[in-house]
Amino acid sequence: MLPLARPREIARLACFCDNAAVPRAAEPLAPPSAPPDPSQAPPDPAQAALAPAAPPPVPAAPSSAPAAAAPSPSPSAARSAGRGGLAIAGAKVSFIVFGFVQQLILPRLLGTDGYGEVSVVLAGVGVVNNVVVATGIQGVSRAVSSVAERDVAEAFRRTLALHAVLAVAVSSAFALLAGAIASFSEAPHVAGPLRLAAVVVLLYGLYAPLVGALNGQRRFLTQAAFDVGYGALRTASIAAGALLFLRAGQSGVLGAIAGFVTAAAIIVPLALTRTGLGRRGGAGPSIREHLVFLLPLAVSQTFLNLLLQTDFFLLRRFLGQATNHLALGARAADDLIGVYRGAQLFAFLPYQLLLSVTFILFPMLARAHAEQDRAAVRRYAMTGVRLSFLLTGLLCAPISGLAPHVLRFAFPVEIWSRGGGALRILSLGMGAFAVLGVASAALTSLRRERTAAALTAATVLLVAVGCSVTVPRAPFGPDMLVSSAIATSLALATAAVVSGVLLHRAAGGFVPARTALRVGLALAVAVAVGARLPWLGKVAVLGEAILVALVYVALLVATREVGRDDLAILRQAFGRGGSRT
Repeated sequence: MLPLARPREIARLACFCDNAAVPRAAEPLAPPSAPPDPSQAPPDPAQAALAPAAPPPVPAAPSSAPAAAAPSPSPSAARSAGRGGLAIAGAKVSFIVFGFVQQLILPRLLGTDGYGEVSVVLAGVGVVNNVVVATGIQGVSRAVSSVAERDVAEAFRRTLALHAVLAVAVSSAFALLAGAIASFSEAPHVAGPLRLAAVVVLLYGLYAPLVGALNGQRRFLTQAAFDVGYGALRTASIAAGALLFLRAGQSGVLGAIAGFVTAAAIIVPLALTRTGLGRRGGAGPSIREHLVFLLPLAVSQTFLNLLLQTDFFLLRRFLGQATNHLALGARAADDLIGVYRGAQLFAFLPYQLLLSVTFILFPMLARAHAEQDRAAVRRYAMTGVRLSFLLTGLLCAPISGLAPHVLRFAFPVEIWSRGGGALRILSLGMGAFAVLGVASAALTSLRRERTAAALTAATVLLVAVGCSVTVPRAPFGPDMLVSSAIATSLALATAAVVSGVLLHRAAGGFVPARTALRVGLALAVAVAVGARLPWLGKVAVLGEAILVALVYVALLVATREVGRDDLAILRQAFGRGGSRT
């Protein structure tokens, strides 16, 4: 049996927000946040992207005093931190839900081709926005939480001014490059919506530091309220904008982006009423110090977000080239890229959900590394990666096995009838990406940030080369979507294997070969079972998904991969039997 983390250790450290009560003299944790959502519109600015290229840094004991000098959190402070953590977690769930609702509405309002067109715009602005959001939230949160209470307003004002300048510069550059982005994607008709979306980049660049200030001051409940409120506002505004423009005889895509801009324009002044503008003063990091912190974070986030969108942009480019050659018009390419985006929506679920493992386990890994406890480092690394393997299979089995049914559950016939093959393959590739994300987060927790970032950059190149070689050679139509899914999945699987080798060298463990074989066997059988299940209606799809998941779990139990130790960890983590020794 694989050595596991002690159940009591996991239960004791599971709430990442317990650090909220640490005195300000200690190095702060990065704000708890969610991974970027590659399958939908640019993320809520409260959901800063951290993994895999840049997971949360680890708090270090102050060098000026022994670690024991820091007082333990009081019970009331711990309870307050716990409530804040639950609020942030709930906001993350709402973020995913609102994003799904938005994706289900847009194809019905705009048609599959309009959905594809608006997806190109949102993907383009999303790459930039994710970087702006991550640097804005983490940078300001770090600045305000690193100073004494009396200096918070000065540190906030100082960093907010810098981020405002950066927001103007980045949004202006994006507007100037909108035409180049549209040309690369072989979609010149999206240049106008892309230029309008540059306003969103500006507004996000102002809003993210405000959320960072809330986070740095441990005002998690207020932050969560903005998360939920803005998620609902954004979804409603995008849908309303598209509908109003269509009724006026204008472009629904332009209307959707106008709605997006409206939502961002509303939330910024609302956030200012809660944070203010701070006050003038010299407290906080200097401009140079702040930029030194932001630069590596921005670089790693750029690589991560490019990785999430590389296959999408290259596919749109090759579809555009094919339609130009066949004289089919831009709508034909937009139509197929809309089908691929629908498949991505579900394919990315394992990655989105699995990154929660990093928020619980890898702060423990980093702490063990700081304490030079090699045995604990190996135990935590192997536990985290093993859990990622098990959960990835559990999530991928029903999505891949029931791929056409999953799309039919959510989308019109134009998408589910042509996207099932791509989803079946892409969901497995995204499962490998989820494992890659967890392994990269572990490497960063072990102070291998450059290694993790280099691996992400190399994976971007690998995906680009694979798609460039295979996609243009496929016949125009759904075959091009399948070719893109295959190339992307092979590249991600290769990178996941490499990440395992690197983590094994750094931590002394990855995942036993027998675990990988058992999970692979269970996944293959479960997918095969799901692929043979007939369409019985939308309600029945949920039952079929549960059946496929049960087949997967039953095989893991039968092969003795899952046993009593795993159940004990779950009971401890959820508070049962917590008093046992």
